[in-house]
Amino acid sequence: MTLPIAQLGAEVLRRVAPEVRDIDTPQVQELIDRLFATCNEARGMGIAAPQVYADARIFIMSSKPNDRYPNAPLMQPTAIINPEIIAYGGTIDKDWEGCLSIPGIRALVPRHTHLHVRYATREGEHVERVFEGFLARVFAHEFDHLEGTVFIDRVESTRDIVTEREFRRIIGV
Repeated sequence: MTLPIAQLGAEVLRRVAPEVRDIDTPQVQELIDRLFATCNEARGMGIAAPQVYADARIFIMSSKPNDRYPNAPLMQPTAIINPEIIAYGGTIDKDWEGCLSIPGIRALVPRHTHLHVRYATREGEHVERVFEGFLARVFAHEFDHLEGTVFIDRVESTRDIVTEREFRRIIGV
């Protein structure tokens, strides 16, 4: 049920994903199910369709505390389809990010702490919502994947990039 995860260098990670036209098709619903399974197996906070070689504006948010992000809030895994960022707000905060498509690397990435967003659910319902803090970071990270951007593109300095082993030393795990 899981899918292979594209690694940095794969062309699909650098393309803008096209809008999903018919959310209720079996193909789209199966992709969503497989994204959930892949994200769960990989222990990710989220995963976007381009990361599994699918050209679609879909991503999963699945925040939960783990050894890398012990303070991550718990949220019901959610499919986000055709997302838009309506407004950025709050401050810009630098914090640690990693990516299933760039294993072994972590970086301090500046992101807005407040996002007002709009998206469709897997049932086709249109939702407007505000994400703050860590969840705003997860949303922005996954949204970037739909735009052909990866987190290391956003770092202010290459000195903000570390290996996974050094990251674990820094955070004390």
